[in-house]
Amino acid sequence: MRIIFYVIVALVSGVVSFGASWVIWKLSHRYRLYPKIRERDVHTRPTPRLGGIAMFFGVVLAFAVGSQLPALDLIFTQPAQVLAILGAALLIVLIGVADDLWDLDWFTKLAGQIIAAGLIAWQGVQISWLPLPGTVASLAPYQSVLLTIFIIVLVMNALNFIDGLDGLVAGVATIASAAFFVYGYYVSYGPTEQSDYFNLAQFITAAVIGACLGFLPWNFRRDDERPARLFMGDGGALLVGLLMATSTVALAGQQVPAGASEGLVALIPVILPLAVLIVPLADFALAVLRRLRAGKSPFSADRKHLHHRLLDMGHSHVHAVVIFYAWTAVASVGMLLFLIPGRGLLIGGIVMLVGFVVCTIVTLAPLSRRKAVESAVQSAPAALAAEAQVADFDPLDAAAAEHTDAESASALERLHEKEASA
Repeated sequence: MRIIFYVIVALVSGVVSFGASWVIWKLSHRYRLYPKIRERDVHTRPTPRLGGIAMFFGVVLAFAVGSQLPALDLIFTQPAQVLAILGAALLIVLIGVADDLWDLDWFTKLAGQIIAAGLIAWQGVQISWLPLPGTVASLAPYQSVLLTIFIIVLVMNALNFIDGLDGLVAGVATIASAAFFVYGYYVSYGPTEQSDYFNLAQFITAAVIGACLGFLPWNFRRDDERPARLFMGDGGALLVGLLMATSTVALAGQQVPAGASEGLVALIPVILPLAVLIVPLADFALAVLRRLRAGKSPFSADRKHLHHRLLDMGHSHVHAVVIFYAWTAVASVGMLLFLIPGRGLLIGGIVMLVGFVVCTIVTLAPLSRRKAVESAVQSAPAALAAEAQVADFDPLDAAAAEHTDAESASALERLHEKEASA
C-alpha cells in the first residue's frame, strides 16, 4: 500500500495541471498571449505556449499536499533541499516563459539554467561518485557541484530540443519517468537518511508523471483537424528536464550502490536515465555537432531536429510522435528487465534488440515507399506518352489527314505537269 501515497501525489499534480491548463488556455486567447509562427515551427495556427505555468502549479501543489502526508515526512526532513528544488523550478519557468513571449538570447537562457542547477547542487543534491572500470571514484565537493550542474543543464536542454511536436515531450517524459519510478520503487536503494520506498527522488518523479499526464490532453494532436490547443513551451520543457535530472541525481548520485564496481546491473541507476532519454540526448548531441560544424552557436535554432527529419521522411505528425514513444518504451522496458534475477540481462537484451530492430524498420519505412514512388514516377513518362497517343487518336482526324495529304500530292503533280509543258 506504500504506492498509494505516490498515486495521491501524481493525482494532485495531474488534476491541478489539467485545470490550470484550461485557465492558461483561456487567458492566452483572451489577451493574445501567443507568438507568431516561426519558420521552423510545425504547427500552422497561432497556439499559446504557456503550458509550463500550469505544470509548475501542479508540481507545487503536489509538494504542498505531500508535505501533509505523514507517510512522506521523511522526504521533508531537509526542507532546504525541497525549497531549493522549488526555487530552481520557479526560476526556470520564469526564464522559459520570458523566452516564449519575448525570445531571449541563448546566453541569458543558459545563464539562468546554470543558476537554477547550481541552486539545487548548492543544497546538497549532488552526484558524489562515478563508476570507473573495476572501481568507483568518489568526487571532491567542487567536482560534485560542477558535474551535477552539467548533467541538469544537459537534460534540460535535451528535453527542450525535442519539444517540436504535439505531445512529444510530455509523452516521452511520462514513459521515462514511469520506468525510473518502477526501478526506484522496487529496488532497495536510496539516500541513507530516507527510507528505500519514501525518498525525494520518487516523490519528484511521481509529481512529474502527474504534471505531464494532466497536461497531455491539451497538448496531444489527434489528427490534422484537431492539433494541440496548448504548448508547454520552453518553460514546461525546461521544468520537466530540471525535475527529471534532479530526481536522477537524488536517487543515484548520493549513495554508491552495493557492488557498483562488480557488474552492469548494479550500475542501472546510472545507465537507466541515459537509456530512457536516448532520443532526446541523441537529438541534442547531433544538434550541437551540426551547429558547431556550421560555425553557429549550439543553442541557435534550426529545422533539422530528429522530429523534423521524421516529418520530412514522410511520417505523419502523430506517427512521428508514436515512434519517439516506441524508442523510449523499448529502452525503458529493456533496462527494467535487466533486474530480473538470473537471466535478466539475457531477457532484457533480447527485448531491446528486437524492439530496436522493429523501431528501426518502422522509422525507415517511408524511405522504402518513397523509393517505390520515385521509381514509378521515373518509369511513368513513356507509359503516359503512349497512353496519351492512344487516347488522342481519332479515326475522323486520321481520315481527314489522309484526304489532305492526297489533295496535296495531286496539286503537286499538276504543278509539275504545267512546268513541263511550258
